[in-house]
Amino acid sequence: MRHYFITGTDTDAGKTLVASALLARARLDGLTTLGLKPVASGCEATAEGLRNADALSLMDQTYPATDYATINPHAFEPAIAPHLAAQRAGCKLDLEQLTQTLKPALEQARDLVVIEGAGGWRVPLNTNQYLAELASRLELPVILVVGLKLGCLNHAQLTAEAIKADGLELAGWVGNLLDPGFSADEALYKENLDHLTGVLPGPCLGIVPRISATCPCERAKKAADYLHLPIID
Repeated sequence: MRHYFITGTDTDAGKTLVASALLARARLDGLTTLGLKPVASGCEATAEGLRNADALSLMDQTYPATDYATINPHAFEPAIAPHLAAQRAGCKLDLEQLTQTLKPALEQARDLVVIEGAGGWRVPLNTNQYLAELASRLELPVILVVGLKLGCLNHAQLTAEAIKADGLELAGWVGNLLDPGFSADEALYKENLDHLTGVLPGPCLGIVPRISATCPCERAKKAADYLHLPIID
């Protein structure tokens, strides 16, 4: 089984799109999959309970299918930092508790499992723990989603350095084009991508252009065409 932690250079870098697309890529390759979003804020109240769009996207690409609570065990309504959303809901997120909550899901026999974080690498889990420590606790290799826009070179390198400082492997990175203007000058765009390839310690798993589809499932399938899975030695 392959287990990876998905992080991004910032909020809205494209973690969910890339995580869902990697799962879609695996399914196209005939593999079983599981996408997990342990903590999600910005959830919508439904008849079934709180539901998060990112978690639902991962759920769409999970095969065989599993229940929502397995994919997103901690769901909060306010679209704010997860630890603050948890406080408003009257609970506290804790690394040990979160690890134990995920344990049954991680014991499932799946060919590819991706765990999507929240925001960037240093998003707090509580006042003295970070969500990224979940990757450390589970000894997971990390896939970094680089939101391609002005400033991404700095954000990408700082995040990669933080991942390394935490003793984790960068299994690969994916560029996700956020700003169409960033790719307007083809030569300059290539220079930026070449720079990222040169400074980031993991291999590039693909560059995702702007995807026109609005349906999350279709977006994931289209993005999958631009990605490949990490190579396992």
